[in-house]
Amino acid sequence: MEKLSINSKIGIILFLLPIIILFTAFFIYPIGFLLVTSFYKWDGLSAPTLVGIKNYLTLFNDPVFRLSIKNNVGWLLAGGFIQVPLAITVAIFLARKPKGWEFLRTVYYFPNVISVVAISIMWMAIYNSGYGALNGLLKLVGLANLQRNWLGDLHLTYPAVVLYGVFYIGYFMIIILAEISSIPKQYYEVACIDGASRLQQEFYITLPLIRNSICTCMIIAMVYGLRQFEQTYIMTNGGPANKTMVMVLYLFKKMHSFRYGLASASGIILLIMGVFVIVGVRKLFKVEKYQM
Repeated sequence: MEKLSINSKIGIILFLLPIIILFTAFFIYPIGFLLVTSFYKWDGLSAPTLVGIKNYLTLFNDPVFRLSIKNNVGWLLAGGFIQVPLAITVAIFLARKPKGWEFLRTVYYFPNVISVVAISIMWMAIYNSGYGALNGLLKLVGLANLQRNWLGDLHLTYPAVVLYGVFYIGYFMIIILAEISSIPKQYYEVACIDGASRLQQEFYITLPLIRNSICTCMIIAMVYGLRQFEQTYIMTNGGPANKTMVMVLYLFKKMHSFRYGLASASGIILLIMGVFVIVGVRKLFKVEKYQM
């Protein structure tokens, strides 16, 4: 390999300098600040007091924080193992271009162009115990005994908030559909000549060839589950009795009560969980770096 000259090295450094500055200012510094303040007791006004790992011990001794971790794990599992498989199924179906597939593609993706806030408010109305569409539908079909206060029941509110979100599959469907469309048609033609059924073609050709896209979608879906905030904040604000509390909402409430040390510590734990999720999914799919 040819050795770079001094001028070439200087040119590379100058070329990379703007992005290095931006990356440091908007990523490295905030994480560093978060890590440092997680070891302090600080209200944002008075001088911070060093408390060591006390903030972390306080968090893990708090049953609400432990519940928020459990709820986030539920969110990320629902995203990775329900939402993404649904997106894969729909993408494979639409890739065969059945009648009306372009219309269906638009319909599935349309919710992704609507604000999360607007969708959450809509579902609050649907779940409403008095005039909600869900209870109204149950009454209409003769199942009035199944009517519930969906966002007020201690046992139903968490699944009600989680499950509606997993059916918004449009974003992941588009990613997978684009990957499927890049697969050479000759593979399917040869498989068809060899007598492979439609199902066998999808299992032995489509799924292996879109593995990297599935991995990407699972990582995104699970990370979305970890940073869940808007839906929970708008629909339940973590209630009732903290049953729907999630880590970002917990962090937000600690900041709102001027307990920045605890908020920073919970943020660090959230970052660590995110790293484990990303590494774990990549290991699951055995994603390797491209070789030059």
